[in-house]
Amino acid sequence: MSKTLRIIPLGGVGEIGKNMTALEYHDDADVNDAIVVIDAGMMFPEAHMLGVDLVIPDISYLLENRDKVLGILITHGHEDHIGALPYILPRLNAPLYATRLTAGLIEVKLRFNKVRDATIQIISDRATFQLGPFTIETFHVSHSIPDGVGVAVTTPVGTIVHTGDFKFDPNPVDGVMTDFGKLAELGARGVLALLSDSTNADSPGHTPSEQVIADTFARVFALAEGRLIIATFASNISRIQQAIDAATRFNRKLCVIGRSMQDNVRMAVELGYLNADPQQFIRADQVNDYTSNQVAIICTGGQGEPTSALAKMANREHKQVTLRPGDTIILSASAIPGNEEMINKTLNNLFREGATVYYDRFLDVHVSGHASQEEEKWMINLVRPKFFIPVHGEYRHLVMHAHLAEELGYRRENIFIVENGDVIEFDQNARGRVLRQSVSAADVLVDGIGVGEIGSVVLRDRHQLAQDGFFIAALGINSQTGEIVFGPEIETRGFVYTPEAESMLEGAKQVIRETVAANARDIDWSATLKQVLSAYLYKLTRRRPMVIPVVTEL
Repeated sequence: MSKTLRIIPLGGVGEIGKNMTALEYHDDADVNDAIVVIDAGMMFPEAHMLGVDLVIPDISYLLENRDKVLGILITHGHEDHIGALPYILPRLNAPLYATRLTAGLIEVKLRFNKVRDATIQIISDRATFQLGPFTIETFHVSHSIPDGVGVAVTTPVGTIVHTGDFKFDPNPVDGVMTDFGKLAELGARGVLALLSDSTNADSPGHTPSEQVIADTFARVFALAEGRLIIATFASNISRIQQAIDAATRFNRKLCVIGRSMQDNVRMAVELGYLNADPQQFIRADQVNDYTSNQVAIICTGGQGEPTSALAKMANREHKQVTLRPGDTIILSASAIPGNEEMINKTLNNLFREGATVYYDRFLDVHVSGHASQEEEKWMINLVRPKFFIPVHGEYRHLVMHAHLAEELGYRRENIFIVENGDVIEFDQNARGRVLRQSVSAADVLVDGIGVGEIGSVVLRDRHQLAQDGFFIAALGINSQTGEIVFGPEIETRGFVYTPEAESMLEGAKQVIRETVAANARDIDWSATLKQVLSAYLYKLTRRRPMVIPVVTEL
């Protein structure tokens, strides 16, 4: 009886974020077929995705095989690992397995998005449990958030180890180091394949400890004479703890702004993952009750997101906090690829308001939560897999991580550099290959309440509208005689300034009249008018607005 194991990345390879990987076991008896999924994250939209809120993985393959999906294993609570859950669970209601803090962050997110009936099984950071033919073991990893885990999945074909996001921090904020003992145990037992975090594969040496941030915060707090505002991710619990510690040390009240951050802080305090005196917190409407040097604010906006609290402050749009000269702002985040423009715009606006701004270009206000090259090599040496698969990174990161494995003696045929949708298959004799077939793994775009409704055609239309505007011509035609009954009336936006373009618009009306007269028996006036108007407007302006004839047949 033949047995096979497939690894299918549905997100998170060749890109930063949107992490999701499926492990599928199959035997010819067809009685033990099963799938487990690791993570379900989101990604910020790229610059060309106009109007899109976020990007999530394509789960078409999982929906086609929904009866085989036994559960979703979540490695930690950052958005790029849990952000897709509110959009996935209503369609694929598989049980979730997560540590306590991660489960708490998921519950906050699902509650905010009004997703009910999710099943969350809380596990420890050194758990062992069975899901069908899979034996699941978790192990603690240091990251920029407590309660992060990696996952070992033992199957009848072999053991797969997935690191999750990790680094080897000697002094983590939560005091819990990566579980080297478990990694060494797995390596001694025998590992078929290692899927390892590649985000910093282009960074030599070791990633600095989170303790660096605590020291930087202390220096900035000591020098700041006015209010202090710290911007970071709402799920960055470790960074929030460091802000709380600094505010406590320098006798400042702490105001948490932003609903998602407030919900996460409340939950983390209740679960014991944030150490804070409730008396230290104040509401946003109490900020002006204290002198500037008595207040610290922590908020969202580390990526310059337009709807974040910091961006609204920078744009003078925040209802409760108005920036003023003397404020000191710490942007405690590094730019996610694609977000540089938003971050730079926010930074410029903050400087315009007279604030002192610290960001990662010239002060250690952020350290990565991901392993650098020496730690990545250490991970490979601890686990000692037969096959190596770099994940979690842009394509260059995957290639660089593969080179590190080659330096350690791995042959190229035992290293798989893949992209979303590729299928890696292992047989019962521990032979691996990348299949020629692939599964659907396109970006699914979320726009408002619409999930997957925005495709390439809509994005192309949005680009055209943004670049050249639109031109609408409305008229009524007698369907029997072909005569114009009313109109044509013309409306434009983003194309020409109407008062200065009267002659061109009158010319367009004349083109419409002549076209209708010459095509009295036309069965598709809209298509014909679109063609002739587009040609007329391009001839005069060398621009191509979106032309929309609205023809009413009477």
